[in-house]
Amino acid sequence: MSDAPSLPAFTYWPTFPFEGDIRVKRLLDPVEVEPPRHGENPNECRACAAPDEAYIWVSERWRVRSLDRPTGLPAVLILESRSHLDLGDLPNMLAAELGVMTVRLERAIRSLDGVARVHVNRWGDGAAHLHLWFLARPYGRLQLQGTFLALWDDILPVIPEQQWRENLAMVAAWLAEFGGRPLAEPPRIDWKSPASLKDSSPILIEDAATAPLGDAGAPDTAEAVAEGTVGSTGPAADVAPSA
Repeated sequence: MSDAPSLPAFTYWPTFPFEGDIRVKRLLDPVEVEPPRHGENPNECRACAAPDEAYIWVSERWRVRSLDRPTGLPAVLILESRSHLDLGDLPNMLAAELGVMTVRLERAIRSLDGVARVHVNRWGDGAAHLHLWFLARPYGRLQLQGTFLALWDDILPVIPEQQWRENLAMVAAWLAEFGGRPLAEPPRIDWKSPASLKDSSPILIEDAATAPLGDAGAPDTAEAVAEGTVGSTGPAADVAPSA
């Protein structure tokens, strides 16, 4: 008869990412002294040493960063205090600001197209410098609901890099509306000029004379091509405020 513990109920949830034969690991004995977390010595803290340019948005007391690569979820962001403090070490002013920043960043991420919910997590076992995780759950993906969203992020195919960068820039610009400085830049527009001006339909004088008033003053097609205002793959909103 096997001594292995039975599988917990959550392995049968529809949101559980795995299937097939799995077993519970043996629980190890507790250690007498826990190893130090990264950054217990402030002089060795990577968060403290990181320049502002490594973040998508910064302010006097808070910074927001992303991972260094596209993710499976629409956005995975980390809110950090600028001061080298842990959650329980925050003075009252920063503790109050943490609540405001948590709500503000959640709203910014939720404003992205295709985001239904934003999960906010704080574990704190890996690093001593305060950091909260914000994970965007895609709209309609009910299988990603709940506890296992962070696991699904490593399983899902990553989103296109252009969309990832656009999402970061949108969040940074949203935060900057309330202060701070956006640092994430939107992707460049992939614009290609036509191979020949012959591709453009000529505009007749009669057409111009009968054009609606809203078209008055619009450049003709050849001039627009020369100025680079025809053939753009995206609206002017694609050139969002630099974040």
